Amino acid sequence: MASSEAGLDRGRSAFEEHRWTEAFEHFLDADRRGGLPPPDLERLATAEILTGKTAAGIDTLTRAHEEYLVIGDVASAARCAGWLGMHLMDTGGIARSAGWFARAGRLVDELNEPCAVEGLLLIPTALGMLFGGDPAGALQVFGQAFAIAERFQDRDIISLSLLGTGQATLMLGDANAGLRLFDEVMVAVTAGELSPVPSGIIYCAVIGNCHLAFDLRRALEWTAALDRWCGGRPDMVLFSGQCQAHRAELYRLHGAWSEAAGAAKAAQALSAAGDYEALYGGYYQQGEVERLRGEFAAAEESYRQAGHSGYEPQPGLALLKLALGDTAAAQTLVRRAADAADLATRRHLLPALVEIELAAGDIAAARRSADELALAVQDYATPMVEAASHQADGAVLVAEGEPVRAQHVLRRAWTLWRELGVPFEAARCRALVGQACRASGDDNSAVMDFEAAQAEFLALGAAPAAAWAASLQHAQAPGRPATPLTPRELEVLRLVAAGKANRVIAGELYLSEKTVARHISNIFLKLGLQSRVAATRYAYEHGLTG
Repeated sequence: MASSEAGLDRGRSAFEEHRWTEAFEHFLDADRRGGLPPPDLERLATAEILTGKTAAGIDTLTRAHEEYLVIGDVASAARCAGWLGMHLMDTGGIARSAGWFARAGRLVDELNEPCAVEGLLLIPTALGMLFGGDPAGALQVFGQAFAIAERFQDRDIISLSLLGTGQATLMLGDANAGLRLFDEVMVAVTAGELSPVPSGIIYCAVIGNCHLAFDLRRALEWTAALDRWCGGRPDMVLFSGQCQAHRAELYRLHGAWSEAAGAAKAAQALSAAGDYEALYGGYYQQGEVERLRGEFAAAEESYRQAGHSGYEPQPGLALLKLALGDTAAAQTLVRRAADAADLATRRHLLPALVEIELAAGDIAAARRSADELALAVQDYATPMVEAASHQADGAVLVAEGEPVRAQHVLRRAWTLWRELGVPFEAARCRALVGQACRASGDDNSAVMDFEAAQAEFLALGAAPAAAWAASLQHAQAPGRPATPLTPRELEVLRLVAAGKANRVIAGELYLSEKTVARHISNIFLKLGLQSRVAATRYAYEHGLTG
């Protein structure tokens, strides 16, 4: 028994110091030697869940619930039942989750006096309303949960209620108030006042909502904090995958696409290991990088995997359909997603909606969406929402025949994207400025803007966008082949189209095979191609084989 007590002490110490695997091992050993009291069973369950042993953790938390009932601690038994419902809800065990919530409610009803668990049980009810299209109703229920939690000074439930209140407020269109609530709840998290599971829930939800509100500064700050939090718990699986998915999004926005792909892969691995909520972000961000690089088949598969999470992979999938030339499908997808979304999510979809409506030729619909995005700037003027709004407005102005006004608006958007460090959107703005210049008769400035945009796209590895910028650059250059290739690259392309291998091409042009391979890689990148067959077809279709 002495050995069991020593193991318990070591397990509790490791738990307090966030050494989850060590805590798990000590608690498990102590349990085998002499059993664990209910509070330590709860700690063991938490350590199991955090390290990806979700099924074992649920079983252990069930034991804790039963042990509390044996000793007559009904309130603690109800708390365990409530958290069992929460964990099962996250892992897709809907029926079991509902059963545990029902049991928790029955136990609370049996108590002679109110308890904090009443507030905990309101959280899933409010979440159902929040994601079921009733943010106003959710706001009211989260308020009730907060009042109960505050009465009993339960910091975990207070903070989860504030988180939900912030989410509902954001969905109702008041970004300023919602983000202030997120900042408030993050104070409790970063101060270490909360239990580990609520802390992780709040970290990940707040960062996702900052992205939704176009608040890149907050997203960066809280992602860095989450990264430090996860780094101090290196054996933690739960929430670590979501951290990697958030990192992937930031890497992608800032043009570090290889790093974004690596973080997305890490998120996928951690999702498979037990961080189920990382599934969507891991695959969606991978799909975004693949789409931007022109790896369309891979992107479609990544979006399909992301869709298995239950969340629709938009606007990425709609933009992929646009890139593949299926404008009607793109328009249908993005319109349906925007019409079904809450206000915050709809605003997040508006830049893609404007781009797709313009591609479909519906300038009036694009103008309505651009004006709607401008309203978001009035509500919450972050640099990112301003940049997106100016870019959308400028693109529509070009289509409306107002190129001079468009130039001013687009240059402001370009400046904001550059200051934010978002190179892909900055390059897109540069190309749009070129279109505005050309429409106003300034072809020399237009060509310079197109060249600059193409160079930036090439540096990123954005093959489809580079090919688009090149096509704009040469669109009004009579007598020249409509291609961005250098004379040497054209020679290499002609020989590739003739079916000649790299070794033969190197011999004919007096180059090394390594140099030929580099030329072919540049040809693929500039033209948005992925194979010699595609390059051969391009050469014949554009009259470049002579």
